[in-house]
Amino acid sequence: MRRLNRKKTLNLMKELDAFPKVPESYVETSASGGTVSLIAFTTIAFLTVMEFMVYRDTWMKYEYEVDKDFTSKLRINIDITVAMRCQYVGADVLDLAETMVASADGLIYEPVPFDLSPQQKEWQRVLQLIQSRLQEEHSLQDVIFKSAFKSASTALPPREDNSLQSPDACRIHGHLYVNKVAGNFHITVGKAIPHPRGHAHLAALVSHESYNFSHRIDHLSFGELIPGIINPLDGTEKIASDHNQMFQYFITVVPTKLHTHKISAETHQFSVTERERVINHAAGSHGVSGIFMKYDISSLMVTVTEEHMPFWQFLVRLCGIIGGIFSTTGILHGLGRFIAEIIFCRFRLGSYRSTSVPLPDGHTSNHLPLITDNSTH
Repeated sequence: MRRLNRKKTLNLMKELDAFPKVPESYVETSASGGTVSLIAFTTIAFLTVMEFMVYRDTWMKYEYEVDKDFTSKLRINIDITVAMRCQYVGADVLDLAETMVASADGLIYEPVPFDLSPQQKEWQRVLQLIQSRLQEEHSLQDVIFKSAFKSASTALPPREDNSLQSPDACRIHGHLYVNKVAGNFHITVGKAIPHPRGHAHLAALVSHESYNFSHRIDHLSFGELIPGIINPLDGTEKIASDHNQMFQYFITVVPTKLHTHKISAETHQFSVTERERVINHAAGSHGVSGIFMKYDISSLMVTVTEEHMPFWQFLVRLCGIIGGIFSTTGILHGLGRFIAEIIFCRFRLGSYRSTSVPLPDGHTSNHLPLITDNSTH
């Protein structure tokens, strides 16, 4: 009884077999089939390697939503060198929402030479080259996001030449916290003093001949400081052509949440437009000499996430490649053999064309002569 049930089960499984086996005596091999099989295996191997490289790669996904965080403070990271002595310049932030001067106690004024050392000049050249490439190929920003914390290309290397040159410039670096509203960070002549109706700078004791707002922005960023992230103004250098010159940077800051396989941080991206002009009240060009960075906070927040292809999707694509190549090459091979057989059959038929046989009465017969035993002698 058990044997009978086992035989029924085996017969049922045989009927469900979707891969019928053909006896080897019925299988015919050919040189063309072997060639097509070799091409198919080579193509499968190549596409499998390429698919594995795609599986190992990652891409950045961008999502947008309204920024609902209005109570937190915005951190500004600054490293700017101005070609004036530290006692002649002052930096502060004017909060446009509350019309008051935000505290700039977190900034350090360091007397330094304005000219860079050879190693620092090379760093600046490479950084400016990267900036030019970023303006042409925006997809490189994804590479920078992935490589965050791998390098500190935005950090100015220390001087290696130990120059005895007297400091003729002031490096203003550090960070400060401001309200998350539009504001104006500026560096101008004289130290800032509080004022009930706004703010003022003690510029009366500084002569106009000493004004020189040539500057170099080694680093400027908003939010959490992330080494390896290159910002739009990093490496910027401006040389003033006049003593009374104003440099303006109009910045739009976009809150950004960055989630990669290496880091998870809340930072800010920004775009900037630049303008510079000479202050000449007689010609109608009014204003104050200095460096002005007017920033505005975007109401949208961007979430950047590094994504990876799931393993099951890699298997599905791999099976599609293998099955598709086998099916396609089989169809092409069968079609090629069919066309070749038609062409060869036509040539064969041409070799057996009918011949004309003369008859005794002068007529000709187009029929093929019969082959008899006597015709073979």
